[in-house]
Amino acid sequence: MIKYNKLVRDLIPEIIEKSGKKCIVEVMDKDTYIKYLDKKLSEELNEYQEDKSLEELADLLEVVYAITVARGYSVDELEKLRAKKAEERGGFEKRLLLKGVIEDESNNV
Repeated sequence: MIKYNKLVRDLIPEIIEKSGKKCIVEVMDKDTYIKYLDKKLSEELNEYQEDKSLEELADLLEVVYAITVARGYSVDELEKLRAKKAEERGGFEKRLLLKGVIEDESNNV
């Protein structure tokens, strides 16, 4: 038996069973689920960093949505907050790199 101990998408056990294999799964309690979602977020981010594909971005977004709901928020709330922050602070379209901030003109060396 190959051991995984990782969070998988809901249909993965069915897909495994249809391939003629058996799998062992358990339903996690909320705290354990959130812990594994956080691990999955790191895993998906690493996969995106390696691959840079749209598919990996979609996986990352799916995990973000799941974390949002697991922590008691809605995806709609998340999107509204994202839009509010974009309106107040902007997005990232201008590709700006902040190199520094001069707080006191006399320190400008």
